[in-house]
Amino acid sequence: MIKISNIKYPLEKEITIDNLKNIVCKILKTEKNNILNIKIAKKSIDAREKRGGFYVLALDIDVKEEDKYLKIKDVTKVTPFIYDIPKKQHNKRPVIVGFGPAGLMAGLVLSRSGLNPIIIERGKSVDERKKDIDDFWENGNLDENSNVQFGEGGAGTFSDGKLTTGIKDYRCRVLLEEFVKASAPEEILYTAKPHIGTDRLITMVRNMRNEIISLGGTVLFEHKMIDLLSENNKITGVTVESLKENKVFNIETDNVILAIGHSARDTFELINSKNHPIEKKPFAVGVRIEHSQDFINKAQYGKFACYLPPADYKLAVRLPNNRGAYTFCMCPGGYVVNASSEKNRLVTNGMSYFDRGGKNANSALLIEVYPDDLDDNDMLSGVKFQRSIEEKAFIAGGNNYFAPVQKIGDILKDVKSTSIGNIEPTFKPGVTPSDFREIFPDFIYQSIKLGIIEMDKKIKGFGDENGILTAVESRSSSPIRIIRDKDSLQSLKYKGLYPCGEGCGYAGGIVSAGVDGIKCAEAIINSL
Repeated sequence: MIKISNIKYPLEKEITIDNLKNIVCKILKTEKNNILNIKIAKKSIDAREKRGGFYVLALDIDVKEEDKYLKIKDVTKVTPFIYDIPKKQHNKRPVIVGFGPAGLMAGLVLSRSGLNPIIIERGKSVDERKKDIDDFWENGNLDENSNVQFGEGGAGTFSDGKLTTGIKDYRCRVLLEEFVKASAPEEILYTAKPHIGTDRLITMVRNMRNEIISLGGTVLFEHKMIDLLSENNKITGVTVESLKENKVFNIETDNVILAIGHSARDTFELINSKNHPIEKKPFAVGVRIEHSQDFINKAQYGKFACYLPPADYKLAVRLPNNRGAYTFCMCPGGYVVNASSEKNRLVTNGMSYFDRGGKNANSALLIEVYPDDLDDNDMLSGVKFQRSIEEKAFIAGGNNYFAPVQKIGDILKDVKSTSIGNIEPTFKPGVTPSDFREIFPDFIYQSIKLGIIEMDKKIKGFGDENGILTAVESRSSSPIRIIRDKDSLQSLKYKGLYPCGEGCGYAGGIVSAGVDGIKCAEAIINSL
């Protein structure tokens, strides 16, 4: 197989196999009957009007006598990648705590190795979880263990399903291929900014769980780890509470992957109470910002907007106060959703379906928070800071899980919003026009304002007075890191404990969390 890179393809022209064959034959100077198969390997968009606008493609091609084409510019040989999981046997089954992307991928790898993991998840299966979330969004009935943060698939299941990542690791491809096997769209293997969407994530997660079970794994939904058991600083088991049956029991094991997610605050408290090495890390808080998707399309694509899928953006600025502000988890054609997981606290997130067909675009607008901003003597001061603004947002929204919102024009003038402009908020069950000075400390409030002003210089109209801000976005990442050895990936205190994924401070999104889950599973396999 060979690859041809840097192929420019007109935006206005439909991508078909026949059209691609014509291009390949022209580049290779060969006949169509010599082309056995064509597959898109990469696809990105260059919509800069001065350059004319085009897709940039790379194609994998099966062609007769492939070696004779290797001297042609942008043609290279493709070596198929094979990911091999060695079979192992062990008398104690590994335990995985948490069933988000990290726990899911760790469970799949350990199951395929023959180690039959036991997965503990405090939330419900993805289908039951969706019923609880829909009830919460419509009626305000919060289940603290089954919500946007907790349950099968993790927080990423009810998001845009964005699969972009900054890490360079061959396991990223392993993860994407597993997602496609489990029903994710094949285009995630080649698009520059892949996403799945909540609607397709639900099916994919269910299929992956069923495979884990078919291979000998066990998934315990509505079960919560309440203690780690150890002797001589070696893990010997976990204590588990069945939330449904209200009973407590122990599971004997010598390997635990702690894939708890960034909102497992009670588990953070448990680890801290055991004097486990923890460090505070920078995190970010802010708001969700909504514009019309039509505006974002025109701002990003110009005259090519009519040919292209809903546009996204990614902005980062250094503010005059020397604090960083950036957008995160941008959801084209998406919705701002209620992501609360604790009573009387209000949290937002963004979500899109696969078609990204909603009328609004939204993104988190986040402000950096550093350990020096918080209480030096408390390792969990970041959690307390998050909880503080979540409680104030709940009160500002009316004590009923309505979200406080403020128009951009009003926050820039330092006045309370009393009405909504021409951008209709998508948050459910409802919103309350508010004054964000009642929610955020001054350094966050002022930085949000400065961030809007600076970002408007990059996308003209980003700071339009009718844009809507919804508070608060406080769970973009974990405020702590549970320290592990960089080589063995094991805890510095307990042999056999593997802090893993986003909640433990080693990932930032679906892909990097899933990759960390694979790495921790490999570490267990290699240790046996």
